[in-house]
Amino acid sequence: MPSSRHLVVVGASLAGLRAVEGARKTGFTGAITLVGAEPHLPYDRPPLSKGYLEPGMPPDTPVFRTEQTLRDELGVALVLGAEATALDTIRRVVEIGDRGIEYDAAVIATGAVARTLRGNAGLPGVHTLRTIEDAIAIRAALDSGARTVVIGAGFIGSEIASGARKRGLPVTVIEAQPTPLVRAVGEEMGAMCASLHQRNGTDLRCGVSVARVEGEHHVERVALSDGTSVDADLVVAGVGAVPATDWLHDSGLRLSDGVVCDETLFAGAPGVYAAGDVARWHNPLFERPMRLEHWTSAAEQGALAARNAVEPATAKPYATVPYFWSDLYGNRIQFVGIADADEVRMVDGDLDRDARCVALYRAGGRLVGAFAINGQSVIMKYRSMITTGATWSDALDFAGRRRPAVSPPR
Repeated sequence: MPSSRHLVVVGASLAGLRAVEGARKTGFTGAITLVGAEPHLPYDRPPLSKGYLEPGMPPDTPVFRTEQTLRDELGVALVLGAEATALDTIRRVVEIGDRGIEYDAAVIATGAVARTLRGNAGLPGVHTLRTIEDAIAIRAALDSGARTVVIGAGFIGSEIASGARKRGLPVTVIEAQPTPLVRAVGEEMGAMCASLHQRNGTDLRCGVSVARVEGEHHVERVALSDGTSVDADLVVAGVGAVPATDWLHDSGLRLSDGVVCDETLFAGAPGVYAAGDVARWHNPLFERPMRLEHWTSAAEQGALAARNAVEPATAKPYATVPYFWSDLYGNRIQFVGIADADEVRMVDGDLDRDARCVALYRAGGRLVGAFAINGQSVIMKYRSMITTGATWSDALDFAGRRRPAVSPPR
């Protein structure tokens, strides 16, 4: 590939960083520009709702690479604190306000934007958690002993609740659905995750929604749809995120819950690929479109999207078994595969007895998912089995061999 070619990566995210690194590992010697809306170097987001909120001295911003490494070792031109405003796929230009950056190949890695509560109009004390600035503000409120209300019992909201409870603070989690995390892990295991809140003194209220957030100069309470209210000094909205595609509306790219891509992460315009939270691609392993907001897939997609962008003639498909994890109240939650299943069966452990459990998910005659609480020793084995197309019978046989023998009663 001629060294004069130019790769532009839009989004200084994990996927964006891995795109830069992946291009160089491929042998790409042309120019690379990394564009980021935030003023920061690419940093790791999962710790923001985990270790960053722990009591004690606040850690440094969890950046992946130093500026010197990016500029000198990877040869990257950094354009940070500059939000992309448009993509001209005809002229091959990324527009940043009145400035344009020409590209030969481009990777869109702009991630997702946290949904906000409607009607709070920026009331102090009401936050989302997506950026390092969000985490700093939430941590400061927790340090001051804030009575905390979390809207949404997803993993980020649950991790915030867990961090607050570690400080001994009163926490209420509001979840509109009857059971939390149904889309992520299914109803049965969602109920299992809900029990962790209850075991650790968090007031979890399911099947109720927020009517309004009240307060004059600072949040004071949250009024609920059942007529009750909860006093609050800190409110965190953990109600999901939407892919950051507003800047692409006039690009000609197909947008539907993200940038629609084929199995190689190709976005439909010459030289343009997408990766990470913003990409909705066809996963050939499950023969369905997916958009994942998971660390592992963002890293893998970023590297492959760049490789395919700079070497399109040999583009490779991205097939993966989704994987994500969360830390709640000292427990490691892990899930691999998909939760869309005909059957969910507990195959090992008991949360009450063993402080651990493993469940498997069946679709037809195939293993399609596995869930574990404190099952780090086995979860990746099930991921490998899903990757190779293991049958349900194979999975149950494997689980039976791993299950410790129960001694007969004396």
